[in-house]
Amino acid sequence: MSSDPTAAPAPASADESPRDPSIEPDTKDWTWVLERPCPDCGFDAGQVSRDGVGDRLLANASAWRGVLEDPDAAVRPAPHIWSPVEYACHVRDVHRVFGERLRMMLAVDYPLFENWDQDVAAVEGAYGDQRAASVADDLVSAAEAVAATYVSVEGPQWDRQGRRSNGSEFTIETIARYHLHDIEHHLHDVS
Repeated sequence: MSSDPTAAPAPASADESPRDPSIEPDTKDWTWVLERPCPDCGFDAGQVSRDGVGDRLLANASAWRGVLEDPDAAVRPAPHIWSPVEYACHVRDVHRVFGERLRMMLAVDYPLFENWDQDVAAVEGAYGDQRAASVADDLVSAAEAVAATYVSVEGPQWDRQGRRSNGSEFTIETIARYHLHDIEHHLHDVS
């Protein structure tokens, strides 16, 4: 699973944060997907039009509804792999986190993003206990909200910058592509 693309890797030591011991934390830095296609899901950031980001977010959200209608959507395919419901919870939260970061980039010059640990979020949010239908509704709502914000971005605003704690920098245009990869990759994960 790809991690939050704008979060620094989780600390490797005495972190007392709650974690699911059956899921290996993903500490990869996925910024490379902005430079070359993802061999796993086929996403190619260079082929993404910034004007098409909102539509692709909404299409992805619609596809998740279909995934979550499966009666086995809450079942993990293996003990160490999230169920489709858990992936959908993550995608919902990715939309929320990126929405917050996007709004910061529009309002504040060169903001530093608060770190977000997806593994802690999964445990604290009890992803595995959530109902598929509710997750689908919340995911679509979160996608609609962030898509509307991307659609509102105009001209030079696409070049506004933000950064994460490890020093990686994004423009609104690159964070949009990064965001899109994350959610499209996870839909591929459950396909």
